[in-house]
Amino acid sequence: MDTIRDDDAPQTDTTTATDAARQARWEEQEEAAASASRDIADVPAVEVITTTAVHLLSAAAVKVGLADDPATQTDLDEARKLINALAGLITAGAPEISDMHARSLRDGLRSVQLAFREASVIPDPIGKGPGEKWTGPVN
Repeated sequence: MDTIRDDDAPQTDTTTATDAARQARWEEQEEAAASASRDIADVPAVEVITTTAVHLLSAAAVKVGLADDPATQTDLDEARKLINALAGLITAGAPEISDMHARSLRDGLRSVQLAFREASVIPDPIGKGPGEKWTGPVN
């Protein structure tokens, strides 16, 4: 059985089309990365520090059970890590970001530290809870 081929129909090479699509995606990603690099250069350090702190604070709040579904989202081991990182960042960054920014971050930190203490089945001794190495005891 012979196959009849229409020579006038355009022929597509799937390998070439796939390579071209990959190349286009790669170029698009490179352009996005270059754009992001330019953008981050324009962002003040205070904004980077406070944004990072807010992300840590939000994640810690979810992990200590202050979210929509505490039964499935609470993870105190993860919360401890996030709170320690947040306390270190706030303590180290406070002189750089001004008291106005640091005060609200400290309040949020204290709230998640207290929520952690309440959520713990076996509470840490005073002064030994997450972040208390940098903030001092939280009651």
